[in-house]
Amino acid sequence: QVQLVESGGGLVQAGGSLRLSCAASGIIFSINTMGWYLQAPGKERELLASITSDGSTNYADSVKGRFTISRDNAKNTAYLQMTTLKPEDTGVYYCNAEGSYLRGFRRTDFASWGQGTQVTVSS
Repeated sequence: QVQLVESGGGLVQAGGSLRLSCAASGIIFSINTMGWYLQAPGKERELLASITSDGSTNYADSVKGRFTISRDNAKNTAYLQMTTLKPEDTGVYYCNAEGSYLRGFRRTDFASWGQGTQVTVSS
């Protein structure tokens, strides 16, 4: 299995910044796309940003210009740099990754989620 572990969440005042990390572990051949999602209180999980293996990025309108997604392929790690945080950015941030890994003796596709990290932005 491929496990994802997020870190970097916490409590921050509005206007502040945080940097989230998502590290993938396992015998990984490749990770195609990594993404960051937000599940705000009482709302469905939504995609905020994604990045492909060649560095192409996409952002939700709500975070364009404020959040930056990046990745270190050698470390199988993705990052989300969040600036100018707003109270509506509060929620649990989840990392998702898709790719292939070694399962037994076979190359197998995976799609994994992290356990989530809480971000709270106070006004």
